[in-house]
Amino acid sequence: MALYLKDALFVDWQSLEVKKTCLAVEEGPQNGISLIAAVPSHDKLAPGDRLLDCTGKLVTRSFGCGHHHIYSTLARGMPAPQKSPVNFVEILKYIWWHLDKCLDLEMIEASALASAIYCAKNGVTLIVDHHASPFAVKDSLFTIARAFDRVGVSYLLCYEISDRDGEGVKDEGLAETDAYLAAGYQGHVGLHASFTVGDDLLTKAVALAGKHNTGLHMHVAEDLADQEQTLIRYNKRVVERLQQAGVLNLKKSILSHCIHLSDQEKRLIRDSGVWVAQNVESNQNNNVGLASYKSITDNVLLGTDGMHSDMLRSAKAAFLAGQATEGIGFDEIYARFCDAHRYAREFGLRGDTDNNLVVLNYDSPTEVTSENFLGHFVFGIDSRHVTTVICQGKVIVEEGRVTTVNETEVLEHAREMGKKLWAAMKRRAQ
Repeated sequence: MALYLKDALFVDWQSLEVKKTCLAVEEGPQNGISLIAAVPSHDKLAPGDRLLDCTGKLVTRSFGCGHHHIYSTLARGMPAPQKSPVNFVEILKYIWWHLDKCLDLEMIEASALASAIYCAKNGVTLIVDHHASPFAVKDSLFTIARAFDRVGVSYLLCYEISDRDGEGVKDEGLAETDAYLAAGYQGHVGLHASFTVGDDLLTKAVALAGKHNTGLHMHVAEDLADQEQTLIRYNKRVVERLQQAGVLNLKKSILSHCIHLSDQEKRLIRDSGVWVAQNVESNQNNNVGLASYKSITDNVLLGTDGMHSDMLRSAKAAFLAGQATEGIGFDEIYARFCDAHRYAREFGLRGDTDNNLVVLNYDSPTEVTSENFLGHFVFGIDSRHVTTVICQGKVIVEEGRVTTVNETEVLEHAREMGKKLWAAMKRRAQ
């Protein structure tokens, strides 16, 4: 079977060359595309072949999210917390650590399915997720993976292990991570943040990542409290502690946020070659500050931190904030937008090759060329232009609708799970 795209305005995501062409798309997690002069005539199509008319539409590489939290999907519109938080630690305590304790596997599945739909419809086909459900740890990663597989998106998952919920929950997190990675799934060893991770857990997490040839995915210096409490407990700054534990030797590691770093910590990250995930909208929402990522590393992934599933929106937010914090340019923000693919290529990940594409019905009032594409990217293209999405050579969104699952049924069930979650949160608060 083959998929043909006819008369597309194809944008090469690496060279930014804009070219009117047809494409032949191969199916499979390691396959790619070919630019062809013309598509086969209808009588020459083999059984199972498909032809999509892309006349007047842009076609380019689909998108990746470098830091997501699908477990927050059912938080939208939830009742106010029992106490209004006055700082970041209280936001965690009264909102997110309260919510994650109430999740069960049915809620997790509903969250993953709904989030995968939102990602797919926004052109996002690679999701790097960081999950937490301390009273539903066992099988949580497998549940998310099955949900993502049903929708048809690619992923790297991890479970957010910490010491905050006791020894038993910590051990379950390590066991779930070990089982998931041993089963051949792609992912990380997840940790929450330095101030909730003791030395024993940090040592075990590094060893587990080494065992499975992966890295850690954790929150780093998102708020000053992480630095302050780490200094009090361990007499080290966060990144210095991670460096001494061996985290920075694991090249696949992703350190999310990295807002409150010293110059020495920035040097350690840059010299190590590990990756950083930028989540500007979440940082602004939590009032924890903004960072100049240019001063830290060139290995910067853009994420959403679970606020939404729209990477075009995240890129625009990061660009606008970056005007003040680091004088970022069009080319730099686009590079960060694409760095999820660079990460995948560097480490040979499955499922993020050139046959992941997005078709954009971009109603621009001006011409799109190789020279001006970045201006269109920053100021023009947004998620409403996404019409068709292809992941690993398969059409998973067509004319704005997911083709792999019943959207209506998934979202109806998610709403029921939202009510169940909110009721559980109310009972726990009493």
